[in-house]
Amino acid sequence: MRIGFDFDNTIVSYDALFHKVAMEQGAIDQTIPVNKLAVRDHLRATDREPIWTEMQGYVYGARMDEAQSYPDALKVMRRLKQVGHTLVIVSHKTKYPYLGKQYDLHEAARSWIEKHLRDEAGRLIPADHVFFEITKEDKLSRIDQLDCDVFIDDLPEILLASLFPGKTRRYLFDPEQYHMNAHLPDIKVVSSWPVFESYLL
Repeated sequence: MRIGFDFDNTIVSYDALFHKVAMEQGAIDQTIPVNKLAVRDHLRATDREPIWTEMQGYVYGARMDEAQSYPDALKVMRRLKQVGHTLVIVSHKTKYPYLGKQYDLHEAARSWIEKHLRDEAGRLIPADHVFFEITKEDKLSRIDQLDCDVFIDDLPEILLASLFPGKTRRYLFDPEQYHMNAHLPDIKVVSSWPVFESYLL
């Protein structure tokens, strides 16, 4: 089986890192929860959208190596690889930030994968199985081109898109249960990596 994974906010959690950086920059205080969306919403509510935009480039670029994977993500990926499944990453992100220093965000993400997604035999996902696309449309096209049997993503709009391949089983990664009451036909919502794995057994 070919299993496709989104990258940002599916494999990698940025909650602690965004909170840490925002605290370092004096953009928030300790009353803001350790949650990426809480940081974003606070900055937007206080008319500091440009600070949020520039912070994203800084986190996804200069500070990317400090990001952590979601609990059990690596364990699950190792087991899926060990039983013979093919693993691929398909993500969409700009190559450079909209504001601030022009970090190569694709290279930063690839470096994180090279360092963190490993087992005793080496990389869990070979470099030629990792795809960063500029647009959502390109991402959807890549999922189709790769003939993924399964794809997991944190964005309902990707899984619900008209261009999403009909033959690919869809899983929404929703650890905070933001979408628990949403109408998501033919999409299985999973709250953790072990729950996702249980559907594949």
